[in-house]
Amino acid sequence: MAAMVENGLLAAAFPTVLRHQQTTHQKLSYRPTGRSCPRVSGSSFKTKSSLSSGYYAEQSKKLTEVDGGGPPRWFSPLECGCSRSTNSPLLLFLPGIDGSGHGLTLHHERLGEIFDVWCLHIPVTDRTPLADLVKLVQSTVRSEHNRAAKRPIYLVGESFGASLALVVAAQNPDIDLVLILANPATSLSKSLLQNVVPLWDIIDKHRSISSIPVETILWKLNMINEMQNHLNSNLRTVDAQTLILNSGKDILLSSITEQENLRSVLKRCEVRSFIGNGDPLFLDDTFDLAAAIKRASYYRRGRSVDFISDFMPPSPSEFDMVYDPFRWMDVAVNPVMLSTLDNGKIIRGLSGIPSEGPVLFVGNHMMLAMDLVPLVSKFVIERNITVRTMAHPLYFERLTKDGKLPDLSFFDVFRVLGAVPVTAANMYKLFKLKSHVLLFPGGIREGYHRKGEDYKLIWPVEPEFVRMAVKFGAKIVPFGGVGEDDVLQLLLDSDDQMKIPPLKSLIEELTNEAVRLRTDAGGEVGKQLLYYPIALPKLPGRFYFLFGKPIPTAGREDILRNKDKAKEMYLEIQNEIDKCIVYLKEKREKDPYRNLLARLPYQGFNGFDSQVPTFDI
Repeated sequence: MAAMVENGLLAAAFPTVLRHQQTTHQKLSYRPTGRSCPRVSGSSFKTKSSLSSGYYAEQSKKLTEVDGGGPPRWFSPLECGCSRSTNSPLLLFLPGIDGSGHGLTLHHERLGEIFDVWCLHIPVTDRTPLADLVKLVQSTVRSEHNRAAKRPIYLVGESFGASLALVVAAQNPDIDLVLILANPATSLSKSLLQNVVPLWDIIDKHRSISSIPVETILWKLNMINEMQNHLNSNLRTVDAQTLILNSGKDILLSSITEQENLRSVLKRCEVRSFIGNGDPLFLDDTFDLAAAIKRASYYRRGRSVDFISDFMPPSPSEFDMVYDPFRWMDVAVNPVMLSTLDNGKIIRGLSGIPSEGPVLFVGNHMMLAMDLVPLVSKFVIERNITVRTMAHPLYFERLTKDGKLPDLSFFDVFRVLGAVPVTAANMYKLFKLKSHVLLFPGGIREGYHRKGEDYKLIWPVEPEFVRMAVKFGAKIVPFGGVGEDDVLQLLLDSDDQMKIPPLKSLIEELTNEAVRLRTDAGGEVGKQLLYYPIALPKLPGRFYFLFGKPIPTAGREDILRNKDKAKEMYLEIQNEIDKCIVYLKEKREKDPYRNLLARLPYQGFNGFDSQVPTFDI
């Protein structure tokens, strides 16, 4: 009877929340009064919850008042239970010092669309020893692993919960765990001893956020100290894939310092910084936990991430979030997008692009892939088409943990927008799904070209992609892009830098850090040196893209049997791309708004989101 009353009070305290568990593996569901379970289809996303940290504080106070005590147990938000996608991995949320689990308040609906979400609830009066708390989480981890051994289990926690996740991971190296840790409190004792954060400030801050009794806070701080002692000698045994989320404003200690300590020790660890966000990070209503996991490519449903089946197109809010830092490019290079109708007429915009896939876009690569973000984003903005870019492995992995290449976080935007490692198997899967696929056959050699090679196609001899496109009847859309020479003047290319010993050493380091493709290819394509071009920036001109008339491949089975026919189509595609490039280079000379100084007055009067005129088509 007492348990029934307690569960009823919890349901009243959390009107949107609870399928509650009395024991570790037994769930009792509570449907919110006057609210039906939302229906969510596939990979769609709802708008981010409007709940705020103020709501969190209010509900935490209610919890303190009605919490009937008892042992720690799991509950699962109702919304999460009815919106799970197929084969969703299990996410176990480990609460902070408050123990309530209300850190999920702003995130449970979004997380519930891609995970099976359980949250650990530790009543405020509970004094379960650390060893027993670890056993509770560990027993759940092991039983769920036995039930679905091929799927990973996510342990998500902030501060206290992050440390608990590390302890559980250290004791279960044989289980496929993914740790998502926000501001982990793994060096608290050192922090307190150095008076970096006065103890009373910690207590006062937590009480103001969640009305936790002082005794409970002191009990949890003591447990954190126990966990730290354990981790001091066991942290190196953690083999779990780990993502550290750092806001730089942790209540307990300097999370920036702590992230570097953990990153240096943990075998598979990446860091994403959210400097300027609040603390606790999960209660900052500008922070999106589900989006952060996806951006770092940490969402997977199997042993390793599958960039095809695990990919979910960004929601409008996610797209805005990743694209906002690049909106300046719309002003700086103001891309002109042209496409070609089936009758051969060139039009402004992307209406000439086939709506139904499979479609393969094939074109030239500008220096350092400067064209990639404006190119892919315009398809989302104008046509709501997610283009899957076949990208170099350096966007996804490193051969060395610390090196000279940009951090993997630099490439998050490309992965969120649909980039996949360039392999024949991935292209096969994408065509099978009738996707729109973007390929730069010149790859790294073309993207890191030398002086005098602007807009030059540097492709392999063999028609690597033609037969695959024909097999699926894909429409091949050749395109050309120009504008790189309007943005920078290349001063020292790879040939120049290889003559300077320090720069030569840097190039060799960069090249050795990345997985190499086409190592057996001869000619220029086999020369895949990575380097930082030394260039003189120019007053920005403009980027131009022309997508040629789609080339149908359906019914061309003769190409599959005849290598000469395949090479004929290969050369046809190259010729069409060259024609697009020539067209754009000639036409841009007649564009009155080619220069930034000419565009700014127009944009200032009409708005910076307005479509700036260009040459007559």
